[in-house]
Amino acid sequence: MNVLLPPSETKAPGGDGPPLALSALGFPELNRRRTELIAAVIALCADPVLARSALGVAASKDGEIVATARLRTTGTRPALHRYTGVLYDHLEVAGLPPAARARAAERLLITSALFGLLRGGDPVPAYRFSAGSRLAGQPTVAAGWRPVLAPVLAGLDGLVVDLRSGAYAAFAPVPAAVTVRVLSEAVPGDPSTRSVVSHFAKAAKGRLAHALVATRAQVDDVPAVIRVARRAGLRAERTGERSIDLIT
Repeated sequence: MNVLLPPSETKAPGGDGPPLALSALGFPELNRRRTELIAAVIALCADPVLARSALGVAASKDGEIVATARLRTTGTRPALHRYTGVLYDHLEVAGLPPAARARAAERLLITSALFGLLRGGDPVPAYRFSAGSRLAGQPTVAAGWRPVLAPVLAGLDGLVVDLRSGAYAAFAPVPAAVTVRVLSEAVPGDPSTRSVVSHFAKAAKGRLAHALVATRAQVDDVPAVIRVARRAGLRAERTGERSIDLIT
């Protein structure tokens, strides 16, 4: 089983791992595109004024621009400890037992604007570059990744549970993946009052990802995903052959 996650805009600073080495990352077939993007982003961040516009950040984020300009030489952290925010708070990797942390490092896959796809244990530096960033003379981030990322995602073994947000799902589809939507139900028991949510979606998806790597049960189909979700206290409903709704 593989679980696809989005990254986060916010990232933990610092890191005591060695500097970035593409050879230490999973999916080496992505390294050519990674190398191109890293060079372009570092060059961009040499000019904070241009970088603010291209990365969509304010002057208050200049520290992140400086860190991005140095991303080849700064310390790294495993990806699951680099990304922060609501989803990763509820993922609670640090609270997993050792065997489950090992599964998380291998099975949790993070779609990244800069690196394409990372395994949870891959060592990465702090940086600022997202799906909405723009590089002069280049296609959108999603369009640039799609040709090289699509075959990698199509080649993943076993069940794939896709928890990516829309911006990162647009990088490349996984036709056979189980998709998960999070809905809020304003009136308990009344499906007509359900609506798509954002903040709570991140929390629910983080909890589901935690449960999927914490379980020792085999998870190889939609009913198994639903059983794991329900045991974790999530209200899960099957809505299609390969689709699930989580109701908050």
